[in-house]
Amino acid sequence: MREIVGKTFDEERALYGSDDLVVKQCKIQGPADGESALKESSNIKVEDSFFDLRYPFWHDYHLFIENSEMTSNCRAPLWYSREVMITNCKIHGVKAVRECNKVRIKDCDIVSPEFGWNNNEVIIEDSSASSEYFLMNSKKIRIARISLEGKYSFQYIEDALFEDCTFDTKDAFWHAKDVTIRNCKIKSEYLAWYSENVTFDNCVIIGTQPLCYCKGLRLINCEMIDCDLSFEKSEVEAEIREPIKSIKNPASGHITVPYAAELIIDDPNSKCIIDEVKKR
Repeated sequence: MREIVGKTFDEERALYGSDDLVVKQCKIQGPADGESALKESSNIKVEDSFFDLRYPFWHDYHLFIENSEMTSNCRAPLWYSREVMITNCKIHGVKAVRECNKVRIKDCDIVSPEFGWNNNEVIIEDSSASSEYFLMNSKKIRIARISLEGKYSFQYIEDALFEDCTFDTKDAFWHAKDVTIRNCKIKSEYLAWYSENVTFDNCVIIGTQPLCYCKGLRLINCEMIDCDLSFEKSEVEAEIREPIKSIKNPASGHITVPYAAELIIDDPNSKCIIDEVKKR
């Protein structure tokens, strides 16, 4: 593979259409303010490099990026790319990683509003993220050991597994489908409304009005903290290991809980069985 080491590029499409290339200790920045440095390239390895200009990795194939930084000026750094591996990087450009296929991200710091839309086959491990609308409308997602702060995360996702994560994100998992969330701590107002076939396994759930209007909802050995007006209009099977603040008009199913401080069952169509282990 050809190597470029220690160079600075600021012109438009500086390395456009490259193949079999190693970019090492390079900077994509400068007064010419060019875009799309490595667009339409394949078999590219980037190491220890700095990206401060827009759209560097569009329509790329077989791309490896490690020990590098994409600044907040590196807008939309990865779109329409396939077979991408990113390790130990700062991904700070808005709207990063969109419309991509087979992406793996590990040991990264993500600060990117509207990150990860419309992707297929995404793995994220051992990373931190700050974002709004994180991974919206993406499919075949596997996430482990990440922390996330933001709003409106994981909306319209399908076929996803989350393990050992910490989320502080409002309105998470709306309209999510076929998702398992295991050993996670989730702080979220209005969690997972309108979702379908979502399972929370050994999770801690914190926040008001969670899990409403759901279909095929399951909770296995979960704790719910400050969760009022829970499960409204939902089809639910739940095992809750600690007392809950309130439950309101679940549509159907079975909820087992040590104690509910308030049960609001004023809808004649609510057919859910609620077993309080510790009676009032």
